[in-house]
Amino acid sequence: MSGPFDGQQVRRAFGRAATSYEAHAALQDEVQRRLQERLDDLSLSPQRVLDVGSGTARGTAALRKRFPQAQTIALDLAMPMLRAARRHRSWLRPFARVCADAESLPLAENSIDLLYSSLCLQWCGQLDAVFDEFRRVLRADGVVLFSTFGPQTLIELRTAFAEVDQTPHVSRFLDIHQIGDALLAAGFRDPVLERDVFTLTYADVLGLMRELRAIGATNADTGRARGLTGKAHLQRVIEAYEVNRHEGRVPATYEVVYALAWAPQAGQPRRSAQGAVASFPLDQLRGSRRVRR
Repeated sequence: MSGPFDGQQVRRAFGRAATSYEAHAALQDEVQRRLQERLDDLSLSPQRVLDVGSGTARGTAALRKRFPQAQTIALDLAMPMLRAARRHRSWLRPFARVCADAESLPLAENSIDLLYSSLCLQWCGQLDAVFDEFRRVLRADGVVLFSTFGPQTLIELRTAFAEVDQTPHVSRFLDIHQIGDALLAAGFRDPVLERDVFTLTYADVLGLMRELRAIGATNADTGRARGLTGKAHLQRVIEAYEVNRHEGRVPATYEVVYALAWAPQAGQPRRSAQGAVASFPLDQLRGSRRVRR
């Protein structure tokens, strides 16, 4: 993982949060539910389903239940999350667990029918590299369905920190137009993008910060300050945030982008480190002439 995020910090933060994640992931559960509702209108019978950034795999288990005949794979960067996912597996509905980076999927080309990811991609440094990997592993006409955070997420916290110093304290997220453009640039067809805005409220700013740590959503910006935030500095941030208090609670905004798209037919070029690459099934090459010198 490269780019604006420190991949090792992301891995450590979510690894530490594996035991506390589910108790604090109410928003993540709601986004997961809304994302999977988008499958209701699709006629799909996938043979293999991949959940990228599965976390503790509650979403993976729901996909396994929805598509009982499919092989389902939970993939996450943090091994402790995958260990915690065991509680959602059963002998009746098992799923595989793979520890890997979304930017380097350890899967064969054209091996996945449905690629699903909920609130993971905002932690990936290079979205174009991720989408290239998604397209590589998806079969022709396969479906990619994901959610990710947009730039209004935690705008109150970002603004409060900005009034105190110029060091990034809240991760930077792409907007809906940038995500749609990246899908098209990677060759995906007919993308459909939507957005929701959620407002959660807390008794105080420290309660918000504790919840973010409990789900692993700590600052992983490569430009972040490496030292601890002093008490006086933190108090100034809290005071700056307090201007948002309403009816005894402080709000936190979360912008969520949902995206659905289809992988192109074989032969359409996809980007790679070597440039544009096009692949064809062998039977499409039959009858072609071989030129002799």
